[in-house]
Amino acid sequence: MTPEALLDLAKEAMKKAYAPYSGFFVGAALLTKSGKVYQGCNIENAAHTPTCCAERTAFFKAVSEGEREFAAIAVVGGKEGHITGLFPPCGVCRQVMQEFCGPDFLVYLGKENDQFMTATLEDLLPFGFSGGEHMK
Repeated sequence: MTPEALLDLAKEAMKKAYAPYSGFFVGAALLTKSGKVYQGCNIENAAHTPTCCAERTAFFKAVSEGEREFAAIAVVGGKEGHITGLFPPCGVCRQVMQEFCGPDFLVYLGKENDQFMTATLEDLLPFGFSGGEHMK
């Protein structure tokens, strides 16, 4: 799947966001190594702590369906549902990615005018913590 096609699915997911407090809508599309895609959107909560980001929503949907191998994720976001710049994953989402993905996992970050940038998980989370590495 092309980055552009994955970003289109992230834009579709962005429309489903529940963001009454921040007004920022975020969508994600997670590509498994087998070619299946899981979409996610941010889901806010008045208590803030229970809020779940789009990236984690997509990962948790995939993992709950038995998926464990991932190739890439596309993320888009913006105020009131309009893409307004880069929306890189937060630290918690990066750590969830670290749990399931290698350093070469691709992250496509959508911008306005159908532009995007590509990063790896290692770019976004250098020296990321992985329980397996530190338990030896």
